[in-house]
Amino acid sequence: MDKIFSTATYKERRAQLKKKMGSGVLLFLGNEESSSNFKDNWYPFRQDSTFLYFFGLDMPGLTAVIDVDQEVEMLFGDNLTTEETIWQGLHPPLSDLAIKVGVEKTKPKSEIAEFLASLSDRPIHFLPPYRPENSQKLASWFNKSLQEIPSMVSVEFIKAVVSLRSIKSDEEILEISKAVNISVSMHKKLMQQAKPGMKEYELLGLVTGEALSHGGNVSFPPIITIEGQILHNHNYSNTLLEGKMLLGDFGAESAMHYAGDITRTIPVGSSFSDSQKEIYQIVLNAYQTAVAALRPGIRFKEVHLLACKKLAEGLKDLGIMKGNLDEAVDQGVHALFFQCGLGHMMGLDVHDMEDLGEEYLGYTEDLKKSSQFGLKSLRLGKELEKGFVITIEPGIYFIPKLIDQWQAENLHSDYINYEKLAQYRNFGGIRVEDGYLITETGSRLLGEPLEIEIKDLEQLREKQSNL
Repeated sequence: MDKIFSTATYKERRAQLKKKMGSGVLLFLGNEESSSNFKDNWYPFRQDSTFLYFFGLDMPGLTAVIDVDQEVEMLFGDNLTTEETIWQGLHPPLSDLAIKVGVEKTKPKSEIAEFLASLSDRPIHFLPPYRPENSQKLASWFNKSLQEIPSMVSVEFIKAVVSLRSIKSDEEILEISKAVNISVSMHKKLMQQAKPGMKEYELLGLVTGEALSHGGNVSFPPIITIEGQILHNHNYSNTLLEGKMLLGDFGAESAMHYAGDITRTIPVGSSFSDSQKEIYQIVLNAYQTAVAALRPGIRFKEVHLLACKKLAEGLKDLGIMKGNLDEAVDQGVHALFFQCGLGHMMGLDVHDMEDLGEEYLGYTEDLKKSSQFGLKSLRLGKELEKGFVITIEPGIYFIPKLIDQWQAENLHSDYINYEKLAQYRNFGGIRVEDGYLITETGSRLLGEPLEIEIKDLEQLREKQSNL
């Protein structure tokens, strides 16, 4: 059986959830195997993160129910048939696995529909399904169309889950730190072995192998590219060229499915060019400004805007931006260079709980998400709390098509020196990123520190070039 926390941990999590919900029936859908190119050729199985949080069982074909009023907790699933054991080996019966996570009742999954129907008019709460097969299950069980399912999702249930999963326990912090440390090891491998002439996909194999060798997996498809201005670039076909920069944004998922997520931008050769150093230092200054501001009670939107202001100051020093920077940031001018948000929550998902909806995870009734370009991509805006785990990942990205569009429309010409900007048209992009735990008075870096200063990165790269 895969590693799990103690029985007491899962019982306590469910007890807290029942207390928050007060009454009703809570329905948890585990994930199924997902076929790749034919039925029995599966993608690696990944259990639903909320199911893992409350029930811990990392296997397909499970559904769980908590009847808050009747104090009943139940798992639905099937034991392997004799024929299935020929191919998959012997597995413990579901009843034995259920006991390990503190659940006493189990039933075959064929009885789910009948059980739900027996609840009559009692409220049944479920979370937003993100896999088609789970939407189909819900439609079948409730005799509804697929189109009706989204409107039946329980906002009360979402908010209760978000409130619990957002605050990381000590044992969760330990797991996340394990994932971060594996992520550090992945980045060290890349920094030590990347060299001109290699293909990006060679490095993809290198870092993926490092993650797998620790018993887990990658926490998301790695971004490894010399085209750093493409924010989520999964191409991997480029050849590493002297004079270019290599952006690596990737991390490990621990054996218990907690995520790490780190980004570094390094020179393909042994050193950055002068212009690369200038832009890198601007990004690093924004990163340090954001980290210094982290504490309980501050809105992450405010931290984001502090970082944006720092980026704008650096770009003004280079002559790329001009004018009143407070006005420029307020109008979103900096988003020509920083089009995304400063960071996100991290836990059992690399973008933690994103399946539950950013309006519930990252915002509140008093703070709604912006529609402004750039700021609308900020996943987390609300006040930080002790126990949150978040990433800090500022960047500067020179995207030729976006620059051309803004210049053609003469957008924000009071704040952008397009003539100077032309010199950076093919510069690429730079991003740095680490994960932080919000503490009682501030924050602390999770995991082992990874080189981030220019001199330290160049020293690492110099060692590689001398091999």
